[in-house]
Amino acid sequence: MADTKKHGFKTVETDYDELNKKISQRRKKRFLHVIEAIVILVILVVAVELIYELRNFDSYEVRSSVERNNGDAKNFADFNGYLLEYSNDGITCTGYDWLQIWNQSYEMSKPQISMCKEYLVVYDERGNVFYILSERGLEKKIETTSPIQTVCVAQNGTVAVLMREESDAQVKLFDKKGNELAAGKFYGSKGGFPIDIALSEDAQKLAVDMIDISQGEVQTTISFYNFGSVGQSEIDNNVGTYSYPGLFVPEIDYVTDNRLVAMGTGSLLIFEGAQKPELTHKIAIENEILSYFHNDKYIGIVYDGMESENLSHIKVMDMKGNTVMEHDISIAYDSIEFLSNNEICVTSENACELYTIHSIKKFAYNFDKRLYKILARKGGQNYTFIFQDTTEEVKLK
Repeated sequence: MADTKKHGFKTVETDYDELNKKISQRRKKRFLHVIEAIVILVILVVAVELIYELRNFDSYEVRSSVERNNGDAKNFADFNGYLLEYSNDGITCTGYDWLQIWNQSYEMSKPQISMCKEYLVVYDERGNVFYILSERGLEKKIETTSPIQTVCVAQNGTVAVLMREESDAQVKLFDKKGNELAAGKFYGSKGGFPIDIALSEDAQKLAVDMIDISQGEVQTTISFYNFGSVGQSEIDNNVGTYSYPGLFVPEIDYVTDNRLVAMGTGSLLIFEGAQKPELTHKIAIENEILSYFHNDKYIGIVYDGMESENLSHIKVMDMKGNTVMEHDISIAYDSIEFLSNNEICVTSENACELYTIHSIKKFAYNFDKRLYKILARKGGQNYTFIFQDTTEEVKLK
């Protein structure tokens, strides 16, 4: 008879505190590994961007080229992902493949445009007509009774028009169907006359820039009007007026719904406020200004170069007045502007210079044909060069 043995189970006592401690340590290690990987990835991305920002290019390759039939058009603009081409007898909207979206004919002596999101206005400076257009084409043609000085458009198609007749002026607001929304008159006999207007993107706020020289000294007065509920409780919708003796401000602009920039000869004024704008920054400009340029993030000024071999000098500031970029320009420029990628583009008839916001001269080139416009495309080295008879899609190298 075989022996029978009983096999018993051993009881294992588990230390749950120790087990939880080990699990917590493993989780912490795993978390630290993830954090380390993220930090390394961020460092690599920043390093790549930094290397790219420090690069400069001296040539380019043409990826595609299209001949243009309208060689007389000298004005071009990027319109919400489309390309505008306009002259004295019409404006055309195309894709960047040059397939026509729409075309609007007119007769103007000095066509100018104002754009905001999917709406634009083309108007005849010192003329009596303007056209409200969108991505779909013509929305409304409006004729005025007095010569047009300037026009602003909002993102919903609302238009503000400044008109002048001798020493008197008036400002009118129209919706995109041509209905008059508001109007105001300014009389030169009272000492001042408007030279510029600015309309916020939401069409709720209007600023009027007035100059008074009746006392033998220049004085700028900027008045703010609100067409929302806040302005309805104020006289003539006026929610603030600011005067600056001795300062000449030729240009004002709403760069965002709540921020207006006033570009003066000796000072740069920045107003902020959702309903009642107030002066937040007054930045003294010591040098004589040749020109201003700006977008919604930065303000650029150009003045005479510090050294004889440099024709001009660029200084770029943020909306608090902090200098973020400075560089000398070595060409006699016809145009200077921010591209959509925040680069500064300087062009003359046959040359261009591109600068990054980090003060690096990215690209400089002398062309053998007439250059009209440079547009930034997706990818840091891709651009559109618009020449007199051709448009080229290029990549810097």
